[in-house]
Amino acid sequence: MTTLTSPHDLLAAIPFLIGYHPSNSLVLVALSSDSDDQGSVGMAMRVDLPVDVAAEGYDLLASHLTREKADAALLVAYTPHDCLLGESVLINASAALMRAGIEIKESLVVQNNRFRSLLCIDSLCCPPHGSPVPEIDSSRIAAEHVIAGHPMPFASVVQLIDSISALPTSTAEAWCSEVSGFVVAPDAPELNNLQRDGATAVIDLAGEYQAGRGAEDRELAARVIGRMSDIQVRDFALGSHSPETADFYWKMWRDLLVIAPSGFVAPIASVFAAISYERGEGALAHKALDRAVADDPRYSLALLLRRVFTAGWPAQSFTTMRMDLHPKVVAAIFG
Repeated sequence: MTTLTSPHDLLAAIPFLIGYHPSNSLVLVALSSDSDDQGSVGMAMRVDLPVDVAAEGYDLLASHLTREKADAALLVAYTPHDCLLGESVLINASAALMRAGIEIKESLVVQNNRFRSLLCIDSLCCPPHGSPVPEIDSSRIAAEHVIAGHPMPFASVVQLIDSISALPTSTAEAWCSEVSGFVVAPDAPELNNLQRDGATAVIDLAGEYQAGRGAEDRELAARVIGRMSDIQVRDFALGSHSPETADFYWKMWRDLLVIAPSGFVAPIASVFAAISYERGEGALAHKALDRAVADDPRYSLALLLRRVFTAGWPAQSFTTMRMDLHPKVVAAIFG
């Protein structure tokens, strides 16, 4: 768990925590109950910079941190160059958090690539015109994340969305036909055999990623995407990864998402959203759900995950639920 020792650390950590460099945003970072004065980071939550939000709206934000069992928080308002709302937003958010019994450890306004603290009254430490936002590349936080194998955050939410957008190859006629050949019809006479084939394909393709080959076997990739049309195969895929294999599965589902033909996106996007949420990549999870719903507005798993994520369920609670379901799905498919 990341430990923050200064405002510089906080500003460097936030893009890693949410996946991209925010703008026009309010970011709340929860500090866990075992945190010291400096703070050990739990959940990070980003919302569009509020305008004319009632007190109840701020209380709702605070309730997410309460559910996370946070006893302290860090706040940052990223404001456009001509916006004067940063201070009032931070004051209102701080008031809601304090009503919930959550202590405010830091409150920063970031504007015009400069930051200042609302809590520090030392003009030498925190000049009224602010201090330059440090370069993220040179930060200790960036070094720790890169060493741990995490990618550098995207420059903007647009780049984050582009990273999971459909590639031109997803619409190629031959590819769409190949994927369609693996569709599992609900009334197929050999339904259980097809489900077993789909579950086995998921395991085999993940093994390819673990071996460093990725989706080089296009027939196998098409098989996974097509078989994911079956709910049992999808639910098997949802619970397939472990903490040790999560990185391989995350990359696999991301790669399949950008090549999945129209009509096959929703299952892949939903599973990718789930594993992203467990990894703490909430923004990416929500954008993946956007792709799922665009593909199928009534896709039940995507709608369920949206409610779960929006309610601020701790990632560990979701992991527990998924792991409890997986043995039942395995038994239903393999007996």
